[in-house]
Amino acid sequence: MERSRSTAAGRSRVLGIALLAGVLVVGLISHPTTAQQPRSGGTLSYVVSAEPPSFDAHRETTFAMLHPIRPHYNLLVKFDMPNYPKVIGDLAESWAISPDGLTYTFKIRRGVRFHDGSMLTSRDVKASFDKIIFPQGDVVSVRQATYEMVESITASDPNTVVFKVKWRSPSLLLNLASPFNWVYKADLLARDPHWYERNIMGTGPFKFVEYVRGSHWAGVRNENYWMKGRPYLDGYRALFIRSVSAQVAAVRSGQALIEFRGFSPAQRDDIMKALGDKVVVQEGGWICNNLVVFNTKRRPFDDARFRRALTLAIDRWAGSKALSQIAIVGPVGGVMRPGGPFEAPEAELVKLAGYGRDISAARAEAKKLLAEAGVPEGFTFELLNRNIQMPYEFVGIFLIDQWRQVGLNVKHVIKESGPYFADERAGNYDAAVDFTCDFMDEPDVQLHKFTSADRSPANYGQYIDRVLDQLYRELSRERDPARRLRLIRQFEKRALDEKVWQIYVLWWHRIIPHWAKLKGFKMGPAHHLDPDLQDIWLAE
Repeated sequence: MERSRSTAAGRSRVLGIALLAGVLVVGLISHPTTAQQPRSGGTLSYVVSAEPPSFDAHRETTFAMLHPIRPHYNLLVKFDMPNYPKVIGDLAESWAISPDGLTYTFKIRRGVRFHDGSMLTSRDVKASFDKIIFPQGDVVSVRQATYEMVESITASDPNTVVFKVKWRSPSLLLNLASPFNWVYKADLLARDPHWYERNIMGTGPFKFVEYVRGSHWAGVRNENYWMKGRPYLDGYRALFIRSVSAQVAAVRSGQALIEFRGFSPAQRDDIMKALGDKVVVQEGGWICNNLVVFNTKRRPFDDARFRRALTLAIDRWAGSKALSQIAIVGPVGGVMRPGGPFEAPEAELVKLAGYGRDISAARAEAKKLLAEAGVPEGFTFELLNRNIQMPYEFVGIFLIDQWRQVGLNVKHVIKESGPYFADERAGNYDAAVDFTCDFMDEPDVQLHKFTSADRSPANYGQYIDRVLDQLYRELSRERDPARRLRLIRQFEKRALDEKVWQIYVLWWHRIIPHWAKLKGFKMGPAHHLDPDLQDIWLAE
């Protein structure tokens, strides 16, 4: 049995940022190749900009848990990153879907062992997905609502798992490939369903070595890994570095070869200037954004007029131009990713509150709504935020400046990831800079956060909206692309314009500069898809 050990350390600080400074220097973007023959050996060091609030992927939504810990685990099925979004087997060696689309049968690989030497069976897969889909007692599964179509899971024999569903789902197989669906050991879950929140035991390519809080997370090659010849690396070290300048310095110096989440254009150019042809850069769209969630149990956040005033006060179009120069944010969009298959056309987007091009008119309407809601000039509230500089603190400071334009005073409260998530879940906040970061463009995955609090633990606003619940159910069942688009637009208008339960600020743009000697990595549209490190290798 492997257990974590940590040393207490940590600090918080507030970052001051000049939003309108900075000139983008466009660099030559080179792309990685994998023509060389993979070689074994070496330890990969990489940057992680925050520390895990817990070690349990079923209850967390953050890269801060995923990036250091994912290499210890396998999934049932996963995305084939060179051919994303194609799904391939991981612990499942094959699967079949019944003609009526209501039965999914997975055959589990034989000979897979947990890191303690015990053999994995279908019982472990079933127990893991039972915890995700049918959590019991006080167990938190933040994605429970995305599996509403699943009726039952059975382990019909030691190497077979069967999912029965209530209706044909356009997204279930993709959803099962979620990088958060780690397979745990059934015996440990039976003993204590919270065991994995502070302990490690997986079947993945790397075994746990140590966690030193404020410093690093380390793993070593699993010599008994079920895939022969993998992993290539001898080990890895995830370095916890909060300061953005220190992150850049770590990559420039070679202390770390990559930060799997992303850097700003200016930071990219800094690294490229320093390293020349020793670095390659991958860029693309990102299924990730910052939004603001309101505590609807507190006044005046329970008043839709107040929430609407807050979104109207934000000049997203000007903010996009300014912030995209200095941060990893940029595109303006609704509930689905700009540039993705479900994006809102600008002609539709500008009809939503807070998305119009006339900011003077929008702010005049915001002031009128504040007066109607009985909110006095100079009203003060707190904005909870996460102590990740890029881009949370940038976005927080931008929002505070925007709300000041309509006479509101906002205090920026910045906390480490653990306390930040704890406050969101407990409702200990007025408003919070939140996020939706997902592993694929799929409304079943991205919109569950907006459904009622008694359905989705990820709804930190604590509101109940049965109209959104019904729209979500219709989307989950609908297989016609055109009808799905219409339902998404209805959902979007209800959530962002009519009720303003939460507000989107800006979507992100992903930029990954990394050392050229790091091979086998292909950037996807979601940092949650990285990294299991199974196929990554070092050229020297």
